[in-house]
This record gives sequence, C-alpha cells and structure tokens, in this order.
Amino acid sequence: MCFHRILAAIDYSPLGQTVFEQALDLARSNHAELMLFHCLTADAVTPPVMLPGELGLSPHLMTQAYQTQQGYLEQQTRQIQQLLTSYARIANRQGVTTQFHYRCVDPGRGLCQAAESWNADLIVVGRRGRKGLTEVLLGSVSNYVLHHAPCAVLVIQGSGQGQQAQGQQPTAQQGIPVSQSEEANTTA
Repeated sequence: MCFHRILAAIDYSPLGQTVFEQALDLARSNHAELMLFHCLTADAVTPPVMLPGELGLSPHLMTQAYQTQQGYLEQQTRQIQQLLTSYARIANRQGVTTQFHYRCVDPGRGLCQAAESWNADLIVVGRRGRKGLTEVLLGSVSNYVLHHAPCAVLVIQGSGQGQQAQGQQPTAQQGIPVSQSEEANTTA
C-alpha cells in the first residue's frame, strides 16, 4: 500500500514524538507529503462562566480568571507552534514536504475533519493504552478516529498511562493501517 498524504496527530507527549517519527519514516519511504496536526483542547479555550453575583464572587475576580485563561491559551498556542515548527524543520531537512496546522476542536473530530479536508490517505495517531473506567471517562481519540476517519489509520500503541505519568519513555509498536471507515465525518 502506498501513501501520498500522511496526517500525524502531534502532542507534547513522548508518544507524540514517536507518532512523528513513525509518520516521518512512512512519508520518506512513500515519498509522501506530511501534515502535522494538533488539537488544542476545550479546557484551554473555554472561558469561565460569568456569573459573579450568583456565585458570590466579585466581578474583579472573574475578570482575573478570564485573563488567566486567555494567557494560558496564548501560552499553549505559542508552545504548539514551536513544537510543530521544530518537527516540520526536521522533516523538511530530510526531504519530506511538510506543513502543519492546529485548531481548537475536539481531538478525534478535529483529526477526522483535517484528514478529510486535506485529502489524507493515512492518519497516524497514538494510543495511550487507557482501559476500563479511565477510557470511558476520558474517552479515546484513537478509537474515535478508527471509527470515523475518511482514510486508513495507523495506531501507534504506547506502553500505558502508568509509565508516562512517571515520565518514562513509552515503547511503541509498529502498527498496521487498520481502518478505512465508511462513516466519514463530513461536518466542517
């Protein structure tokens, strides 16, 4: 199977670096274009609810909370721009045509939308290995992408949440493109 446009789901984690490395290797070996994509999460973009009177808080405290939230979003945006720029430079130096994009959107939905609009034929995404109640409560981006992607999906399995929480490098296993869903999400 030959790929021409590979979309890599990038985040700050060691698994995100592994996803980048795998996507870069595939892009080089297939002479494919590479899109590095990141989704800023809802907690970074949701402004605090302005109900100071009902909560017994002063409007000044609520304004400070909003300004703090704005500062956090700006900081996250700068950090992801730096990370994506760094990865794009690495890929470009290795002869891979690379671009990057980030959006404030639910990660699973955002990846599927980006893959569809960019006409990707492969999404490379990491899976943290959450199980049971943790997966139910926090959700699984990779599971969503497997079931809604408009193209093939390569899932890079991390070694589990426990090692990442301790700051250890997860081990990744080379995955196989496992899904070419007909349930493509077409909302933009």
